[in-house]
Amino acid sequence: MQEYIQKRVLDICAYILETRATVRQAAQVFQVSKSTVHKDMTERLPSLNKKLAREVRAILEQNKAERHLRGGEATRKKYKEA
Repeated sequence: MQEYIQKRVLDICAYILETRATVRQAAQVFQVSKSTVHKDMTERLPSLNKKLAREVRAILEQNKAERHLRGGEATRKKYKEA
């Protein structure tokens, strides 16, 4: 794995652990696609640091479980303002 990719993976990992950010939020901050963030966290991070990978996976699973609630809240807010 190239050095700049390793750095990006670890930077995104640190950001997600610090802020409990979603894949979409992390992608926006680091100006990469959601697919890149997802691949970095699920495939590349475990080869660099298994402990961090487990921690990030737990956050991503929690975000995935709450995803439908966030969407409903966004829709409610959109129509309340209109």
